[in-house]
Amino acid sequence: MTAHPDPTSPGGYRTLAEMDADLVDCRACPRLVAWREQVAREKRASFRDETYWGRPVPGLGPADAKLLLVGLAPAAHGGNRTGRMFTGDRSGDFLFAAMHAVGLTNQPFAIDRDDGLRLLGTRISAPVHCAPPDNKPTPTERDTCRDWLITELGLLAPTVRAVLVLGAFGWQTLLPILAQTGWSIPRPRPKFGHGVHLSLPPQRPDRRPLELFGCYHVSQQNTFTKRLTPAMLEAVLTDAKEAAGL
Repeated sequence: MTAHPDPTSPGGYRTLAEMDADLVDCRACPRLVAWREQVAREKRASFRDETYWGRPVPGLGPADAKLLLVGLAPAAHGGNRTGRMFTGDRSGDFLFAAMHAVGLTNQPFAIDRDDGLRLLGTRISAPVHCAPPDNKPTPTERDTCRDWLITELGLLAPTVRAVLVLGAFGWQTLLPILAQTGWSIPRPRPKFGHGVHLSLPPQRPDRRPLELFGCYHVSQQNTFTKRLTPAMLEAVLTDAKEAAGL
């Protein structure tokens, strides 16, 4: 099952909780289903005694969030193992430490779904909700999953005031979705870059202006090489937080 693409009636869902209840049962992409379940069976040696989630990973955070973070997809042994976005891997460690430093979470770590983590006025989602091989979804998989993000934005629209996109994949996926869900995107379409900031005017009377920010992804490739440092991430998070009115 996939979400309905009409943002004025987002899948018939009245709440994000209703949407997420269907999302976690999605089996629309055969390659992703096979991979996520294979990883859940075979496991990483260090997690061999754990039961992997092995399903689509829903968004994380309150349904009335003012700030939305958009990543790429769950990690095979992170979100695909724990069932929660950016939880249980080094990318999440980096992200949540920075979010806590600027006041967007109640604690600086994310270990599992029972660790007490709360996001403050912020929700985290992704263009693709299943772990992909080599962290690379195909264009078809991206397009198949996009209706969930369209629906999510429709449900968040009454409160969301800023979006922070982690990485070029999320940026390229999100811009046409924002256009479809009621915001005006400049032409030519803005290129991704760390620290890019755009103000998007609404195209519909039930939308408010939206502040859009770009940030390098919190992948180990970026954080280990210092392409993205804690200070850089905290600076962008602070700008997005202030723009969201948090």
